[in-house]
Amino acid sequence: MSATQKEMQDARLPLGYRDSCAHLLIPLNKCRSETFYLPFKCQDERHDYEKCQYDDCIRRMKTAEERKRREAAEAAEAADQ
Repeated sequence: MSATQKEMQDARLPLGYRDSCAHLLIPLNKCRSETFYLPFKCQDERHDYEKCQYDDCIRRMKTAEERKRREAAEAAEAADQ
């Protein structure tokens, strides 16, 4: 699930935060502004957003590791020929 460019623009998300977790950041920011940034008011939204960020980081690390492994295997195969 992802927010559209229009939704992110309407929510005034900075470009650095327009990622795969933006659909969770929009309601988090809305909750924060409605509750004057009280830290205990938006815990569920914050937890969901941070979990999404963590999962995205793990996914990117696994993808990079798999790409390195594949490139190393291709290089070894090319060296054998």
